[in-house]
Amino acid sequence: MDEGPSRAGNNHHSTQCLGLRDDAIHPEEPRRYSFHHHAHKKTPESETLLMKLKERGDAALAIQRPQINLAKGNWGNGIFLICAHLGSIAALFFWSWPALITGVVLYWVGGSLGIGMGYHRLITHRGYKVPKLVEYFLITCGTLALEGGPIQWVVTHRIHHAHTDRAADPHTPRHGGWWAHIGWILWGTAQNHDQTTIAHYARDLINDRYYRWLNRFYYVPLIVVGLMLFAFGGWGVMLWGVFLRLTLCLHSTWLVNSATHLWGKTRFETGDDSRNSWWVALLTFGEGWHNNHHAHPTSARHGLRWYELDVNWYGIKTLQFLRLAHGIKGMRFNRISSVWQPVCDRVKSERVKELRSIDA
Repeated sequence: MDEGPSRAGNNHHSTQCLGLRDDAIHPEEPRRYSFHHHAHKKTPESETLLMKLKERGDAALAIQRPQINLAKGNWGNGIFLICAHLGSIAALFFWSWPALITGVVLYWVGGSLGIGMGYHRLITHRGYKVPKLVEYFLITCGTLALEGGPIQWVVTHRIHHAHTDRAADPHTPRHGGWWAHIGWILWGTAQNHDQTTIAHYARDLINDRYYRWLNRFYYVPLIVVGLMLFAFGGWGVMLWGVFLRLTLCLHSTWLVNSATHLWGKTRFETGDDSRNSWWVALLTFGEGWHNNHHAHPTSARHGLRWYELDVNWYGIKTLQFLRLAHGIKGMRFNRISSVWQPVCDRVKSERVKELRSIDA
């Protein structure tokens, strides 16, 4: 356990912050509110309380494993995953430096730019803002990971945060590690939600025409990329850039669902099983600092300490340096009060500076 200064002891803190709302369902609704952070050191009393929470009914953390009906599985997903793994094995027989470099670059494009910075921290939790064209670019990169359309992905993840490790969580390891990793793709919701659920959890996205189109045809960008790789690089480059890279990216993302709720360290008592995992963070460009994330969902930074490598955060800061990102939400440790506090990056446009000079 991390017993360093990230612990807040028994202190309580409240601060005002405009636009930072740790709401997993509707993070797009900025408002001014009091942020109360309670982070207690574990005591026998707190352990007893958590145990009681785990034994409660509908809100219980300890839940019954779902029944798997082999006849009603998502067999389209199953056949695709079998083909992807077979293609990955075949790729090993077509090794070359161009193929390897292509695979690494696209692994970063799909996993970091797309899933981590785009799907997750940008449109799911609204941890920062970018121009619409930049947003569309990042989300289109996310489709290269073939984890579903952006709207369905957002809905699944917001449900996960709203019901973490409870009965309604789509991929909790309390249903079993295998279920959390891949079982829910084969027999669970598998990014297929009805319109009522979508309207509730992703009402900020459903009115966007591009996202509605991409949600239906999310596989099109990957097909285009695959054809281009085959045309210019041959079988080896295509197999590494599509099948092997895709398979590794899928398993890395699924490790966030499974491994970071099973193994690792906890900095914050979040009431769920989320953990910080350095090795999952390495595979996912920083998404493995999962306990940090569950404690502060809207924070664009997941690696809160200098030693917690968070490549996705560096990407967001790069966009900020290029003046393409603003409104960045994060956390800062207050050494005086020994608590983590929300911080909000303000837009510093020339127009804002001009208006301030007039008011002065």
